[in-house]
Amino acid sequence: MTLPPRKLRSAAWFGTADKNGFMYRSWMKSQGIPDHEFQGKPIIGICNTWSELTPCNSNLRKLAEHVKRGVSEAGGFPVEFPVFSNGESNLRPTAMFTRNLASMDVEEAIRGNPIDGVVLLVGCDKTTPALLMGAASCDVPTIAVSTGPMLNGKHQGRDIGSGTAVWQLSEQVKAGRITLHDFLSAEAGMSRSVGTCNTMGTASTMACAAEALGVTLPHNAAIPSVDARRYVLAHMSGMRIVDMVLEDLTLSKLLTRAAFENAIRTIAAIGGSTNAVIHLKAIAGRIGVPLELEDWTRVGRGTPTLVDLQPSGRFLMEEFYYAGGLPAVLRRLGEAGLLPHAEALTANGRSLWDNVKDAPILNDEVIRPLDRPLVADGGMCILRGNLAPRGAVLKPSAATESLLQHRGRAVVFENLDDYKARIADPELDVTRDSVLVMKNCGPRGYPGMAEVGNMGLPPKLLAQGVTDMVRLSDARMSGTAYGTVVLHVAPEARAGGPLAIVRDGDLIELDCAAGRLHLAISDDELALRLAAWREAQRPDPRDASGYRGLYVDRVLQADEGCDFDFLVGCRGAEVPPHSH
Repeated sequence: MTLPPRKLRSAAWFGTADKNGFMYRSWMKSQGIPDHEFQGKPIIGICNTWSELTPCNSNLRKLAEHVKRGVSEAGGFPVEFPVFSNGESNLRPTAMFTRNLASMDVEEAIRGNPIDGVVLLVGCDKTTPALLMGAASCDVPTIAVSTGPMLNGKHQGRDIGSGTAVWQLSEQVKAGRITLHDFLSAEAGMSRSVGTCNTMGTASTMACAAEALGVTLPHNAAIPSVDARRYVLAHMSGMRIVDMVLEDLTLSKLLTRAAFENAIRTIAAIGGSTNAVIHLKAIAGRIGVPLELEDWTRVGRGTPTLVDLQPSGRFLMEEFYYAGGLPAVLRRLGEAGLLPHAEALTANGRSLWDNVKDAPILNDEVIRPLDRPLVADGGMCILRGNLAPRGAVLKPSAATESLLQHRGRAVVFENLDDYKARIADPELDVTRDSVLVMKNCGPRGYPGMAEVGNMGLPPKLLAQGVTDMVRLSDARMSGTAYGTVVLHVAPEARAGGPLAIVRDGDLIELDCAAGRLHLAISDDELALRLAAWREAQRPDPRDASGYRGLYVDRVLQADEGCDFDFLVGCRGAEVPPHSH
């Protein structure tokens, strides 16, 4: 493609013959860079979340080399830089606690450096939204490349899903159906290659969301991490970002309202993670696109879940890729008139529909036809009521259908420690019809809104054959988890939401079809309890300083995306000049 020359952002650093230009070029030349690299080439930042403490992303160092080759081939100059890597598997108290911190790192690194366009190397759950949030706040040409899912887990001659197998086997140990040795023997086989979880967890969901948003090349979401085609995609993404700079194809031209609606519909069709509700809201807030909880009902509900993947279904991400990957899903949606905005622009300069209209669909078991879906209505269930005035979320495709309309008495745990201390007590007053309630695990309460909402069931009920119960909290849950779990209750307990005053024995009513979550007490009783709760509150000294102090003071609630209030909005890439 021949394009007219355009003023490059990096020219403000490298394109002058004064003292500043001398110093910028000179210090870069200490790495062995020749003069001609500074002569009008687009400078492409490769924003890398590689870390040996983030095992999902541990192949990104190698992927970066393939991106660099593509950038160089297309006439750009690649510069790789590290940013905070918040891996879900190791980081305490939860990777969500540092998602906003990582986004700040990304935003300031892009804005403050001589970068004309950026390639985001992402993978583990929070790195995808964090990097998109940071890049959106700068609005430079941007393309994302994911690490890719790990290979199928193997245990005792069968496939097992990363994350999902942990929840399943752990419950079987507690129920006495398998031994501790059986449980631990699955450990190595579950994670047998680099890459993100091979189930439709949050990492795979956000990779699919990024592809549906149009900020990646087609097939980015599903190519296995160790497949050579993953490296080809990285190379081609490096080539493409150079043209995106020359075309001035900035992120705001991709992350439109239409793109977010496409992503919501896609997440329903793949049986995606509830975490996507929070992350898409945060990304939309950074780019300035209005997105509300009700959009998940308006756009997502009524969409059949077509992808038969764990935790909702049977298969894993390898099979998903071999069946055609996300382009096959988008083609099925489009042919049925279920792709809201087929004309939406994507990173390769083509419309979403042009990218997928001829996509092969190679396995009708993994990617089901519309007349034989995994779940007839796979959209997120958004709940409201006196228990969740600002909303709560439930994933019907991972729930037990008979529990989606339920009335039961609350068994209340004040926090995660209280839950751990009491859940295995044989004397716990709980039945299969009870509603397990856990408080103080929201954005401020944990802090960081940990993935603990899918509370394990009481062992005494597991031993009786109970496999699911209604569970309710202000926490999140892993996208690899399953069950009839009400999450993201807003306002959270720590912020004085009605969840804070639920007591043992209170009746709770859940009606997913009606979008209702109700605590069966009078308005007067609710007001009295909340007043007493506020009177009893005392500050937690741990919230007084450090990053935790900033987080608790400035984090928004789940319905607002849990971003920091001062980070919402696009600030652009302009930066004052540096005069030495």
